[in-house]
Amino acid sequence: MAENQNQDAESRKEEKEQEQKIGLVWKDRKHWMWFPFSFTKYWIENGRLHTERGFFHTTENECLLYRITDVSLRRTLGNKLFGTGTIRLTTRDVSDPTIHLTNIVNPRGVKSMISEMVEKARIDTRSVGRELYGSAHMVAPDMEADPDWGDVPGGHMH
Repeated sequence: MAENQNQDAESRKEEKEQEQKIGLVWKDRKHWMWFPFSFTKYWIENGRLHTERGFFHTTENECLLYRITDVSLRRTLGNKLFGTGTIRLTTRDVSDPTIHLTNIVNPRGVKSMISEMVEKARIDTRSVGRELYGSAHMVAPDMEADPDWGDVPGGHMH
């Protein structure tokens, strides 16, 4: 019996190491109460949020993290009792402008993690604040282009 437990522990350790190698940061699935009885899966890897829904007809979608513009959390009384919640992500993604991570475990921690990862992805891709204007090359008519911005018409790089 102890041998089976050791094998299970080693198997879990190997699985976790493999997940880290491929860039898997987080994964969960939609829960019913506290049971993960669902065919809806969520995971984040390599700067993308993936959702997979369905059993007979499976739909998979992905969204680049830097395209997420807002993160909010909703918890009903039932969610609070069972330690779950729903995170709503507003995105600039054409195929899925609103993504719901429904009834996931540790929703506050996941929301915080996603917010931090989104900010880091925006900094890494230099897309911080661009969603306010809809495009990297659009400047509000009453504002002058900042000469330090190399990607805005009229700007230059130093």
